[in-house]
Amino acid sequence: MNPYHHLVNEVARLAREGRSLPLGGFAPAPRPTPEPAAPTVLVFSPHPDDECIIGGLALRLLRESRCRVVNVAVTLGSNRARQAARLEELRKACEFLGFDLVTSRPSGLEHVNRKTRDQDPALWKSMAARIAEILLEYRPGIVFFPHDQDWNSTHVGVHHLLADALAQTGPGFTCYTVETEFWGQMDDPNLTVELSTADLADLVAAISFHVGEVQRNPYHLLLPAWMQDNVRRGGELVGGQGGAAPDFLFATLYRLRQWTHGRLDRFYAGGRTLPASTPPSSLFGA
Repeated sequence: MNPYHHLVNEVARLAREGRSLPLGGFAPAPRPTPEPAAPTVLVFSPHPDDECIIGGLALRLLRESRCRVVNVAVTLGSNRARQAARLEELRKACEFLGFDLVTSRPSGLEHVNRKTRDQDPALWKSMAARIAEILLEYRPGIVFFPHDQDWNSTHVGVHHLLADALAQTGPGFTCYTVETEFWGQMDDPNLTVELSTADLADLVAAISFHVGEVQRNPYHLLLPAWMQDNVRRGGELVGGQGGAAPDFLFATLYRLRQWTHGRLDRFYAGGRTLPASTPPSSLFGA
């Protein structure tokens, strides 16, 4: 008898049962009081829900290092009829996780993509200036945004928007940058971050607050499987070809660099692996 039939059948059973679980409506998770000396973290989300999907390290920084985490909603999606509802869903998801929320503009930015950057430089410049204002207002120590090959046109656009906005902040502005992946995998992540079952469960629950999105595609239920596959990928992409996978159940991958002297700098060689037992502040010189 093949014992793996039971394993796969149990995975399938849990996936089916997950469809009957409630969407949103949960009481906010416990939120620690921010540590005044801890850096502010800005998460620049291309769409409502990205703050949850890629937010594992940000959540750990909030809970373990007592950082203030602010989600910046760059857009509210391209469907204008859904923007008000998506903003309300986003508010509830951020409240559940303990993230603060700011919008780039009341209805978010629109046309954030490479085409606008190439063909409408005046509009692009105004959008980059708005993002630079947010950066200078919050003076974050850590900034999250998508990597430059994240496939979705808005995700790729947000990468370039952040790069151009950082260039407008002036010579004295420095921060760590954490590039994220969702639609397109990075070829060269340099950081594997373990997620506890409790943190991952809260991220799944937070995605479920985006009711209008997960009703048409229950992708929140697939997040644990993706985090499991990241352990496989991180073992070699971050740990080195032929390396053993870390003894994690769940992980998420990032590219950690530093904005300094007007450029993005890889300030360490090779890759790093952050277990659940190690404070995330150790990544940032603390």
